[in-house]
Amino acid sequence: MSRRRFAKTLSKKDENIRFLTEVLNNNGKAMTETRKRKSWTKHDLKSIRPLNEPQRAMFQSYFQGTTAIIANGSAGTGKTLAALYLALTDVLDREQPQERIIIVRSAVATRDIGHLPGDINEKLEPYEAPYKDIVGFLLGNYDAYDQMKEAGIIEFMPTSFIRGLNWDDAVVIVDEIQNLNFHEANSVITRVGDNTRLIIVGDQIQTDLYRSNNDKSGMDRFLRIARSMPDFDEIIFSKDDIIRSAFVKSWICALEEAS
Repeated sequence: MSRRRFAKTLSKKDENIRFLTEVLNNNGKAMTETRKRKSWTKHDLKSIRPLNEPQRAMFQSYFQGTTAIIANGSAGTGKTLAALYLALTDVLDREQPQERIIIVRSAVATRDIGHLPGDINEKLEPYEAPYKDIVGFLLGNYDAYDQMKEAGIIEFMPTSFIRGLNWDDAVVIVDEIQNLNFHEANSVITRVGDNTRLIIVGDQIQTDLYRSNNDKSGMDRFLRIARSMPDFDEIIFSKDDIIRSAFVKSWICALEEAS
């Protein structure tokens, strides 16, 4: 092959390489643009009014700046929805120091995730479903939860993975605290750092820990300690406050009577 032809071949190869490099770079830029984090403000959040007296007390306590709120009582009373709504009012307000919501779910379900197929995210996905629905409802976009997770605004954390963490500038929602033993509840509380607020949600009647002889709900002990501290405000929800449906209210009333 002549030098001229060899040089021409190299030139063509260089041109192809440059073309491919440019295409890949453009694709990379496009992917980056696609992955740009969506921004939200408090104006994206639906305006929610309290639907029962305990919710009203919960809203008032939170907006008055209470560090830690305990929503304790019957299922179907809107405790978790209220907790997420209040947390979003802080996180979506740029004047507030809280930058993220950390949802800590009861450990009972997460202890069994090793038996489920998939990686850790796939195993946890079923336990995040209630929060996806609520955040989607509150923001009018049912992809909002996943988008906020990708943006680092929402974190879902089983108690198995919290040791050694420090939570600053956050709103921590501990859901189903009745399914944590006291060691786990204590581990959660001692993660709280500067500018962090707590919303504890629980119902002593619904604990799943009775299935294990070696495990005991730590909610009673947690409540005894929390009630001795001025930082906590406990709000009681009863069967009279159930808003989910008339059927659920009838069931909970019958369940409490049977117990």
